[in-house]
Amino acid sequence: MGDRADIVVVREDGAHELYRTGWAVGLDLDLLDGPARFLALLPGLRRDGGWLDETRAQGGILVDLGRKALRYFVWEGPSAELRHRAAAYDLIRAAWPGWEVSRLYDGQAELRAYVGLDPEHVRRRDEAPDPAPFLAPDDEDVTGPDPGGVVVTVGTGRCYVASDAFDHPVHEGVGLLDRLAVAPGHGVCRLHAGSGIHIDPERRRLGWWSLSFTPGAYRVAERWPGWTVRFWQDAWPRHTAAAPLFAPEPFDPGEEARARVLAQAAERRAVRARHRVLVAEAGPGRNGSVSGDRTVRGG
Repeated sequence: MGDRADIVVVREDGAHELYRTGWAVGLDLDLLDGPARFLALLPGLRRDGGWLDETRAQGGILVDLGRKALRYFVWEGPSAELRHRAAAYDLIRAAWPGWEVSRLYDGQAELRAYVGLDPEHVRRRDEAPDPAPFLAPDDEDVTGPDPGGVVVTVGTGRCYVASDAFDHPVHEGVGLLDRLAVAPGHGVCRLHAGSGIHIDPERRRLGWWSLSFTPGAYRVAERWPGWTVRFWQDAWPRHTAAAPLFAPEPFDPGEEARARVLAQAAERRAVRARHRVLVAEAGPGRNGSVSGDRTVRGG
């Protein structure tokens, strides 16, 4: 499927252009170079149509030159990591002075809606979610400094972790409660998760958050009829306040995180430079464009 992302540029006259990149992993790192250098990456990536749907897009960026507005979302990259999200956002805003910078949560649909196109065109056609498996405390997917995952807490006494490689569990609706009844518990969850859900069954209330995008993010309440559903966007501290069992390991969101994001950006530039050399050596007619799907990730 590839690591693909659509990039939309809205010109001063309001007309928009569609581009596509195969460098979706770490796409947010490209924004650290500012508008001029980012736009310089786009020649040769122009598309005449055929937007990625919300299941295939791994990220997206919209640059509105007239309004000086920047919108973006990623599935993988520092913006989707608990330790680095705030630092990445601050660095991007500093690189785009005078611009209105916002992170998106509903992905492709929001890009299309911004330019006046039907957001439903990129929605998935099948409505049944692909349930995410719940992970045991010793599962290798919950180890490491930035494992991601979805932390699910119930009341004040239960905590679970679901894989983030499937549909977000919040889309399962009340049926999720049945699966939780047989899921492995985690006690106190100190994971640097990428998303979370807190469920209060007695009051029929639910709050959830995500650092990456979740297709249909603003439609979750439809799957929980009779419940009060709050989307906290990326405000994960609201989850920790509601559920003491979710207590991520402390981390430095300041200089340490900033240095790590800058290092990742420098590494990505180096990978791009090596890739350009390979493309030049391959010569014309070879599939070496930076817009193509790659087997080597650059972020």
